[in-house]
Amino acid sequence: MNLAGHITELRKKHQSLARLIEDEQRRPAADDLELARMKREKLKIKEEITRLSPSIH
Repeated sequence: MNLAGHITELRKKHQSLARLIEDEQRRPAADDLELARMKREKLKIKEEITRLSPSIH
C-alpha cells in the first residue's frame, strides 16, 4: 500500500473510532475505561496522520 492509501485507511479508522466514542458516550452506563482507551487510540491515529501527511505534499 502506498503512503496516500495508508493515510486514507488511518482516516477511516479515525472516523470509525469517533463514531464508537460518540455511541459509548450516549449509553447510560458508559464504560469510562473503554472510552479512555478509544480516545487514546484515536489520538495516536491522528498524530500518525499528521506525521505522515506532510510527506505526501
